[in-house]
Amino acid sequence: MGRLTGGDPSLLRRINSAVVLHALRAATAPRPGSGRRTPGSATLTDLARSTGLSRPTVEGVVEGLMAGGLAAEAAPEDDGVRRQGRPARRFRFRAEAGHLLGIEIGPHRVAALLSDLDGRVLGSAVREVAQSAPADERLRRVRDAVTDLLARTGVTRDGLRAVGVGTPGIIEADGTVRLGTALPGWTGLALGERLGRSFRCPVLVENDANAAAVAEHWKGAAVGSDDVVFVLAGLSPGAGSLIGGRLHRGFGGAAGEIGALHLLGREATPEQMLSTTGEPLLPLDEAQVVRVFALARKGDPRARAAVDRFIQRLVHDVAALVLALDPEVVVVGGWAAGLDGVLDPLREQLARYCLRPPQVAQSLLGEAAVATGALRLALDHVEEALFAVESTVTARRSMR
Repeated sequence: MGRLTGGDPSLLRRINSAVVLHALRAATAPRPGSGRRTPGSATLTDLARSTGLSRPTVEGVVEGLMAGGLAAEAAPEDDGVRRQGRPARRFRFRAEAGHLLGIEIGPHRVAALLSDLDGRVLGSAVREVAQSAPADERLRRVRDAVTDLLARTGVTRDGLRAVGVGTPGIIEADGTVRLGTALPGWTGLALGERLGRSFRCPVLVENDANAAAVAEHWKGAAVGSDDVVFVLAGLSPGAGSLIGGRLHRGFGGAAGEIGALHLLGREATPEQMLSTTGEPLLPLDEAQVVRVFALARKGDPRARAAVDRFIQRLVHDVAALVLALDPEVVVVGGWAAGLDGVLDPLREQLARYCLRPPQVAQSLLGEAAVATGALRLALDHVEEALFAVESTVTARRSMR
């Protein structure tokens, strides 16, 4: 981009358009707790007051937004008061002007959420998939789920503005999986490029724990907290974190890979930690681990000891992040959220190890966390395009 000056009319128009559109969207969206479920609207006078722009400037911008499909004239509001003269024109943000997809690609399932430009979920689709399925089969299940979802909601692919994807692994900025041991054929997969062939909009790929952290901050257990750690507990625990309200990926996208901490010392491998026989638990898959947890709930002493080791490892992994980041809240999701008694030991041990123990909460979104976070990433991308004059430092490069 060339040097921008204060007299640049193109820059000024972009600023005015972004400011008015942001105000119109805020006026249109139903307010939490207001009891209003239908979209609201605003007059030109309302928008001029909220933006500080002149009424003629606002009117010109609104006409341009209407021509671009992002705004529409709304019916006059009926508040039961009789008024003389012609009612003022009212306008609304057209949340239906585009749609977003949030996709989760996991070991046992793929899931998709569809929303409008306000982030309101309009539909979902889930497909089961075998953990051993090759990459091509897993991606075929994704395409099937998306095709079904779009058909049921009547949304065309051309109407999609952005697609967010959450999946296990270390993700490069271009959507390539640099390292992904949880899914067969995932390491080195150009996931963003492969999925980009199915869409005509930006595809943004993110680590699943990072996506879940974004989701819990948006509408889960971490709403209102800007310093958050989300722990996705599984065979190899992962974590996502927000620092000052911004997703922290690290230099190469590997931040939060706490499942590798045992490699730094002499601690047992996951295969040994979850064993109930003294021999490594092989193959180390979710079916085996579910069996160990079930035995522990029935009182089997060896299984209970294995689960205790699992929880202790989780405590050490989380404590390392808490000491480094000092989050306000730690949200626990994945398997650990379903283990009896995991939150209290975690709170007790963090109080023991950490200088300032954080709040510890269970995920409110459960299985929907990753897809919801992926949807939020897509929404962030579109909001940046609509409301920001220049790219921000939180933006991540997409495939288109």
